[in-house]
Amino acid sequence: MQSGYFGIEIGGTKLQVVAADEALEIRERKRFTVQRTRGAEGIRERIEEAIHELRKNWTAKAVGIGFGGPVNWRTGQICCSHHIEGWSEFPLGQWVGSLADAPVIVDNDANIAALGEASRGAGVGRNPVFYITLGSGVGGGLVVDGKIYHGASPGEAEIGHLRLYKDGTIVEQRCSGWAIDARIREMKKAGETGILMDLVSNATVGEAKHLASALEKGDALAQRILDEVVEDLSFGLSHVVHLFHPELIVLGGGLSLIGQPLQAGVEKALPKFTMEAFAPGPRICLAALGEDVVPIGALVAAKSMAKP
Repeated sequence: MQSGYFGIEIGGTKLQVVAADEALEIRERKRFTVQRTRGAEGIRERIEEAIHELRKNWTAKAVGIGFGGPVNWRTGQICCSHHIEGWSEFPLGQWVGSLADAPVIVDNDANIAALGEASRGAGVGRNPVFYITLGSGVGGGLVVDGKIYHGASPGEAEIGHLRLYKDGTIVEQRCSGWAIDARIREMKKAGETGILMDLVSNATVGEAKHLASALEKGDALAQRILDEVVEDLSFGLSHVVHLFHPELIVLGGGLSLIGQPLQAGVEKALPKFTMEAFAPGPRICLAALGEDVVPIGALVAAKSMAKP
């Protein structure tokens, strides 16, 4: 029987439960696709099954959880989920603790991802580190001196809800995957043509995932969309710079797979919106941990609370 730590990622589409050794190297993994129709109950069944299997080989010193929604990180209770029904007010930390027979720490998945990148990914050696995830939604996390910054309860680094315009338009409505999907659909209806339109001709969801391929092939329409996203994203990030002056901003989530064009675009646009006194400003980089960013952040959080 090995002694180590468990990390859990609970998202709207993906569930991961991992076991890691003392060095936080993942040694065993259980991965599931979330069935939304089964709600939170279906996810809990999978978690219970995974922990039961892991405990055949592992004794957990502590468990870290990154949850895709607002949580009370002090108590481990879920506030709600915007993606899956059945999570509201659920005592997740207490429940998982009883399954794993170990102390549990629960936090928002973007915060946990920020901790992962700051501790074990692109942010190693940098402080403070701000992480933004550009996926189906937009979330953020700030890590200062190796710890997640929470602010007064229930405050979080909710950059996705930062207003870009006085009319109420927020970053998530311009820079998330679903927002780009909607923009591409509008262009398709308007009769736009080109490589991107060919790639999404039969798509009904997830159009944004074709953006990277179209950019690689030099599609002008894809470049226009990227330019618009970069402009809005950089303006939103300028507020992060003015308030917290991070040494590093990490771009994560599905849209970060666009890669260097996104990184270079933000590097170029961000200085337009920030004080000259802050020049050259924070370094911009792409997330390094990929699909493991939340599990690794959860493991780091678990180890930080475990008894020696």
